[in-house]
Amino acid sequence: MPAPKNPLLPAVRWALAVLAGAVMVLSFAPFGWFPAALASVTAFYLLLPRGRRGGFATGWFYGLGLLGFGVFWIRISLNEFGNMPAVAANALMLLLVAALALFYALAGWLVTRLRPGEDAPRWWVGPLLVLPGVWVLLEWVRSWLFTGFPWLFAGNGQINPLPLLGAPLAGWAPVVGVHGLSLAVALSAGLVVVALRRGGGARPAALAGLLAIWLVGALLARVEWTRPADGPLSAAVLQGNVEQSLKWAPDGVLPTLEIYLDLTREVLADSDVIVWPETAIPSFLHEVEAGLLPPLTADAVAAGAEIVIGVPIMEMAERYFNGLISVGSAADRYYKRHLVPFGEFLPFDRQLRPLIDWFDVPMSSFSRGEAERPLLQVGPYRVGVSICYEDVFPEEVRQALPEAAYLINVSNDAWFGDSLAPHQHLEFARLRALENGRPLVRATNTGISAIIDHRGRVTASLPLFERGVLTGTIQPRTGRTPFAAVGSLPALLLAAAMLVAALLLGRSRNTAA
Repeated sequence: MPAPKNPLLPAVRWALAVLAGAVMVLSFAPFGWFPAALASVTAFYLLLPRGRRGGFATGWFYGLGLLGFGVFWIRISLNEFGNMPAVAANALMLLLVAALALFYALAGWLVTRLRPGEDAPRWWVGPLLVLPGVWVLLEWVRSWLFTGFPWLFAGNGQINPLPLLGAPLAGWAPVVGVHGLSLAVALSAGLVVVALRRGGGARPAALAGLLAIWLVGALLARVEWTRPADGPLSAAVLQGNVEQSLKWAPDGVLPTLEIYLDLTREVLADSDVIVWPETAIPSFLHEVEAGLLPPLTADAVAAGAEIVIGVPIMEMAERYFNGLISVGSAADRYYKRHLVPFGEFLPFDRQLRPLIDWFDVPMSSFSRGEAERPLLQVGPYRVGVSICYEDVFPEEVRQALPEAAYLINVSNDAWFGDSLAPHQHLEFARLRALENGRPLVRATNTGISAIIDHRGRVTASLPLFERGVLTGTIQPRTGRTPFAAVGSLPALLLAAAMLVAALLLGRSRNTAA
């Protein structure tokens, strides 16, 4: 039965595309309604015009909906902490959203160009091969182009269980990672499109395929890919809740240190590892090292504890790093390798600095760390570490495996206030724990701090804007998940193979004609 023509006027289609993109946001934290991603990608495909024109615009409006509602919080850091006027901050945020939406515009254009017509014998190539292949490969490009912005991928929200439903696709994460989860979402959406647009035998076949993807995911979730090592360890996370506008004030160093030292004393005797957040010390290490580290190290050794601290570290004039140090029975350092553009460094500094000299973010000229792998010695354990934004890059986090017994992420999400950002960022940390089969300790300045088990489940957390100490237990683990061993390569190769197959099927159709 041929599919009906799509009679939507362009303006109506674009408005619905914005709505479809916004629906995707509901799949991410703090909402966690994972079926929203399936509905969103399905709507993306159904809203594309039947001909070869209009796909670019429809995809762009979809991207505006997704990113406009999903990352509007960027304006908070620009306006409230970057001294940018509100009008300029909003304009720059909208410009960024419009630019990132071009990825979805390109997706719309490619799908409309590569898929066969709806009345063609191989009509199924569009939803089942072109859509998932294009979607995943463009998400992958977005993860590294111009240093990358791997935020709000279709697979990110698939680890949030719902009552009765659970999180059926989450079991794929340790096998194929977040790109594989996105592939599962996009392929599931294609199967829904087939079920909606075709009757006869196509509909039950599509529904059976959909059930198979989700059922296999549920079965994979039962597999223990890694195994316990020694331990368990008692972990303590310090959340100082130091207001961002006061943190970098000249007279703020001593009060901030007192906060974290007091919190440390509360749990020192009962903790194996204590984690301070990113740049918990709002001063260069060499300026406080003599008075801070020797007594703190002595106390840690006496108590049998290890302490991990976020602090800026200057090696020489004009060269400083966003760093982590460990003190206790072992001393080690890690320098952040993946910096945030405009927040930690200014791209094309020489050209842009005179134009935006009023943009004044503290510590915004960090140098890039050059460690081959993100590992820090914490007492007897090698630990996989990430600082803030680094934990949104799955390939970088997995580089710590298999040596890492557990993971640590330190962050300062105060830049984004009481918005969706801290919830979304915690979700990324959970996904990294699940992908790599390792527990993760997450310390943030103002929240959300958390202790996460090797299945990506939050076992304890501190809410936003609350000062306190979070305590819990982590189990060091050994071994590697399939994702930790080979990364995203299988998912990306499968996506590429889908597009190659679509092109070959299209060519054979044209040759036969």
